[in-house]
Amino acid sequence: MLSLVLIWAVSWPVIKIGIGQIPPIWYGCLRYAIAALILFGLVAVRGELALPPRSDLSLVVISGALQMAAYSALTGLALTILPPGRASVLAFSTPVLVAPLAAWRLGEKMSSKIAAGVMIGCAGIVIIASPSFAIGGKQAMAYAMLMGAATAWAIAIVTVRGHRFKSSALNLAPWQMLIAAMLLFPVAMFIEGFPGQFTLLGVATLAYVAPVATAFAYWAVVEAGRRFAASTMSMALLATPSLGLLISAWVLDEPINASLLTGVLLTATGIRLTVTR
Repeated sequence: MLSLVLIWAVSWPVIKIGIGQIPPIWYGCLRYAIAALILFGLVAVRGELALPPRSDLSLVVISGALQMAAYSALTGLALTILPPGRASVLAFSTPVLVAPLAAWRLGEKMSSKIAAGVMIGCAGIVIIASPSFAIGGKQAMAYAMLMGAATAWAIAIVTVRGHRFKSSALNLAPWQMLIAAMLLFPVAMFIEGFPGQFTLLGVATLAYVAPVATAFAYWAVVEAGRRFAASTMSMALLATPSLGLLISAWVLDEPINASLLTGVLLTATGIRLTVTR
């Protein structure tokens, strides 16, 4: 679980560097294509490779399209404009959005504590994005894309909560990633064209992001989730954006000001209040 937090925190500045070498949608496509091949190999070695059952197909498509393809494309495009630390905080604000979605879609109880967490978390998001209100333009669009990515992930989470699984999450993962890569490929071709020659630095970042921060991390989060309570996992993963912010400040000289720290604190408080056991 600790390695998972560190791996995902490091991945934000690494992806920032990578999309400077490879177009962002192509980067997401290659990331999931490589990770899918690795996980197909893993489940094959375990003797568990099989087509998803029909009852799980809708989940595979929704997760591949929203949690992976849309999330990767939107965060990648946002990272071409924003520093990775600030971006990671907003992209990880998903639990704040899950609570009202789950109350509406699944009928989960919306206690006063959770409602306060949603409001506090949204206040933190507004404070983090506040510099773009005066500037507008590309920065405001980048923040909108990050919130779109967080919303896409939240929809996928709520879908998972209401689904009865026939296959394990690990066995479905390569199929989800394959769908993500297949959806991103035509979008990348249409918007960015053929990627051309890759630089050594771009390939080096993919060598970390695809097998480590995607394939291994997905396996790790499934295995850790089997051994820890959901509240423990959620609180551990909450450290990811804060650690990513510190790493980005150290590696990429990302500035950290009072408004950003205030926004991080409020967002973290909101997430903590909305996370239930």
